Amino acid sequence: MILEHISSPEDVKKLDRAQLPILCQELRQFLVDSVSRTGGHLASNLGAVELTVAIHRVFDTSRDRLVFDVGHQCYVHKALTGRRELFSTLRQFGGLGGFPRPDESVHDAFVAGHASNSVSVALGMARARTLLGEDYAVAALIGDGALTGGLAYEGLNDAGDSGEPLVVILNDNGMSIDPNVGGISAHLSRLRLRPGYFAFKRGYRALMSRLPGGMGLYRFNHRIKTGVKKAIYPCSLFEDMGFTYLGPVDGHNVEQLCSTLAWAREMGCPVLVHVRTVKGKGYIPAERKPELCHGVSPFDPSVGISESPGQDFSARFGHTLAALASEDPRICAVTAAMGEGTGLSAFAHAFPDRFFDVGIAEGHAVSMAAGMAKQGMVPVFAVYSTFLQRSFDMLLHDVALQKLHVVLAVDRAGLVGADGPTHHGCQDVAYLSQIPGMTVLCPGSFVQLDDMLRGAIHMDGPVALRYPRGKEERPLSPWQRERAAVLREGTDITLVSYGVLINELLDAAETLSAKGIAAEVIQFFRIAPLDPRPVLDSVQKTGRLLVLEDCVECGSVGQRLAAELAQAGVVPRALILKNLKGHFAVQGTVPQLRRAEGIDARAVAEAVCEVVCDG
Repeated sequence: MILEHISSPEDVKKLDRAQLPILCQELRQFLVDSVSRTGGHLASNLGAVELTVAIHRVFDTSRDRLVFDVGHQCYVHKALTGRRELFSTLRQFGGLGGFPRPDESVHDAFVAGHASNSVSVALGMARARTLLGEDYAVAALIGDGALTGGLAYEGLNDAGDSGEPLVVILNDNGMSIDPNVGGISAHLSRLRLRPGYFAFKRGYRALMSRLPGGMGLYRFNHRIKTGVKKAIYPCSLFEDMGFTYLGPVDGHNVEQLCSTLAWAREMGCPVLVHVRTVKGKGYIPAERKPELCHGVSPFDPSVGISESPGQDFSARFGHTLAALASEDPRICAVTAAMGEGTGLSAFAHAFPDRFFDVGIAEGHAVSMAAGMAKQGMVPVFAVYSTFLQRSFDMLLHDVALQKLHVVLAVDRAGLVGADGPTHHGCQDVAYLSQIPGMTVLCPGSFVQLDDMLRGAIHMDGPVALRYPRGKEERPLSPWQRERAAVLREGTDITLVSYGVLINELLDAAETLSAKGIAAEVIQFFRIAPLDPRPVLDSVQKTGRLLVLEDCVECGSVGQRLAAELAQAGVVPRALILKNLKGHFAVQGTVPQLRRAEGIDARAVAEAVCEVVCDG
């Protein structure tokens, strides 16, 4: 076993060329075995094995800066940089992160959990290197759909014009840009990627730089060559931006990748290396259905991934939206490359003309939805909470300012688990609630989700429906259009929450009841606009208030209720705000994180006992 003897990139560099394909085969087997036990991102990493090995043959990531885009394709990188033995803890509480983490290794240059930013970050690093007079290479590894995001083109446009030595590696796995076609394209690709071609170009440029007026002649010849190439070769976009384009390269040929990356590094200018890979390479179930093997739960590798994960909030949302769309032809579904994840597959099949996947472009999705709403449609944008952050300006300027009826289905709200701090949806409570005219609804069960989605379709202005990842914790009563409801009466303290966290309060109330403490439990169905009257009435009776949330404290419902109490002159004997305070939650299971953050039923019961017994 070669992999067993790899503890650092230096070990990769020492391997003979004949050993590299064997190492890649072992890495694929390692990925399947490891991810099948822990869960994680499988298909994207399987497709990037040879590419990652080649990167570590050419670059020194302890000093050179490698910036990942859509950082879930970093598993092989982690395995080759001394973290292979930690994969049994992948994405677990206190374990190995599923995304690049500079606090975890010197080889991780930058946190990467969202898409399309790598070129911008890498250009910033390259410019810092130049200004500080330092000497190291900078590379951005972009792919897996990241080129569908507009930010990628902003970075490419600036980087190509900058002249900074920078290598952009485009991992084109068929999920981002169309393949080049035609015999001339294939012929030029083979010609351009021969080692002799690189050697000739290096020697020619070196010779011209030494001759009087040589560089002028070199640039003149380069312009002629570029003009001819543009006439017959279809991929001129990157060169028009100022990049030297190399490729397409066979992303599963290690030797070709190594020679191309080495040449790109030596060129001393913005270079884009176009690498063609197969997502899910080497594991048949992942090759056949890469979207199904993107992010997976533990599975049996001999069987593959199940297509029926069971009913969860995302699936329930998609089913209900499709049913509503059959009744109302104005309803459209919009997603940003997350059709499967947000439960919209059935909708897309039933109403293909009313389903729009815009790619990893959340800002564009919101603006497009605003245009649809302005012209009489009812767009429903299904998006993970953490990615909706990227469209805040559009929510304000394009939607709220004109009071347009856009429905936001905010999936993965609150703590999401193993994906960790880049994916927790713990900011939307604050930023959505501050948007003028925005209505924010929070179902705590499937029935409430159904009711609120139907209600949101028929409301005016922008509406957000936020719900968690995962399954229903317990059935709750249907939503009757109330702003809040008292689920359990009590006299000793008022417990307030919304969404699925209401289950923690109900469990805590049971525990407290056994101790002789009567807690009143209030579920908020609508957190914006916030109606504080049910809480004011309850606190005047109980004298104490605890608000439970899995969001940051600044801008939380608890803070707003505290302000409302103060303005109304109601001063509780005890006020407890249990939330995530001002930090990013780590990775782990949701129950583990709730316990660690002190927002589970046990922590609530302990806090209540402390204030009730003392007061």
